[in-house]
Amino acid sequence: MKKEAYFQTVADLVKRGPKDIPAEFISSEHVIYNSPASLAFNSPGAEGFGVKRAGLAVPGSVMLLIGPGCCGRNTTVLGEMSGYSDRFFFYTMDETDIVTGRHLKFIPRAIEEICETLTVKPSAVMVCVTCADALLGTDMEQVCRRATKKVGLPVVPCYMYALTREGRKPPMVAVRRAVYSLLEKTKRRGDAVNILGYFSPLLDNCEIYALLQQAGVKTVRELSRCVDFCAYKKMSEANFNLVLHPESRLAAQYMEEHLGIPGIELTRLYQIDKIHKQYMIFAKIIGTTLDDTSFRREAEEAVEAFLKKDGHISLAIGEMANADPFELALALSKYGLHVEKIYGTVTAESFVYLRQLTVVAPYIKVYSNLSPTMLYYKDDGDVGLTVGKDAAYYHPRAAHVFWTQEVQPFGYAGVTALFACMERALEGGI
Repeated sequence: MKKEAYFQTVADLVKRGPKDIPAEFISSEHVIYNSPASLAFNSPGAEGFGVKRAGLAVPGSVMLLIGPGCCGRNTTVLGEMSGYSDRFFFYTMDETDIVTGRHLKFIPRAIEEICETLTVKPSAVMVCVTCADALLGTDMEQVCRRATKKVGLPVVPCYMYALTREGRKPPMVAVRRAVYSLLEKTKRRGDAVNILGYFSPLLDNCEIYALLQQAGVKTVRELSRCVDFCAYKKMSEANFNLVLHPESRLAAQYMEEHLGIPGIELTRLYQIDKIHKQYMIFAKIIGTTLDDTSFRREAEEAVEAFLKKDGHISLAIGEMANADPFELALALSKYGLHVEKIYGTVTAESFVYLRQLTVVAPYIKVYSNLSPTMLYYKDDGDVGLTVGKDAAYYHPRAAHVFWTQEVQPFGYAGVTALFACMERALEGGI
């Protein structure tokens, strides 16, 4: 067997089509190689906002993690982060709990003890449930309702079920639904909007805020910017939700059904022309006009300046970044940059961008971060700049832009910030 990393060119993938995606790109078809991207993907608490940290996005909440000791090991690191050390509690299941389900009757009592221990009563208790209870078939909704009656405050389950990663409600979709479940229906305000999608805020200079102001919006609320539980509860006043991440669709659907708040979805893009088109469609939907000229020009100038100075550089794009690797590769290729490689998980949705890439860069090699053949990957020195933490891992000699910051890039501001980071990386900065 030839020992080399498996890849397909963009042209090869498009020729095969979405119904014939190679098995190397499908995690259920083989043993998964733990490259940097799949490592973060497989472990919900390993990095960034996994289920445990995301569940604590509700201001003033605490979390009780229920599971065998091994399930909480990453939480010890998270607990050391500022603001989290006094918000995590553990119920460690032993063999008897797993065999008999004995722990279920102790959960309400454990939550009561937590509330008695704290000097300030929490706004809610998020119960993080692991695969052990998934295999047991535990009705944690019923257990949490019993606990709510006992302690007199909301108790909400968050499911850290790795088993559901590829189902209809994977962990990060389900937890987004959970963190908005405490909102109650109230009178809506025509000048208030919620931004859903991320557990951290958008860039302060993101044009969305100014464009919403142009549309007459006076109050924009994001979960991450809610200073307390009272501010969080006011999210139920919104006239509509602006959904910026597909994993928030379930949460938006819940809010529409239970709170009467409709949602409008926007996609994170790095193609300036598509960003403009999306904003114009959005303006039409809400029945107004928006002027994005100054923001668009700033992004165009950032791209032009980079191309003038470093337009010759070859790039590799990874999926461990605040971007869709295929959309980002398409954007950079259309600007005139040479994208050599993409590291990503190919899905049917990826073909929206792959088909367009065949026009501008059909030669791009697409590698699967999940394939065990990545053990044989060799850096041949053909890449000068990487975007994405996984791409940086594969090309240690290149300049790197991790692009994994928690403050989220979006729209023109995201394009401007990315090209500024790329320039700094090539200059030897951070």
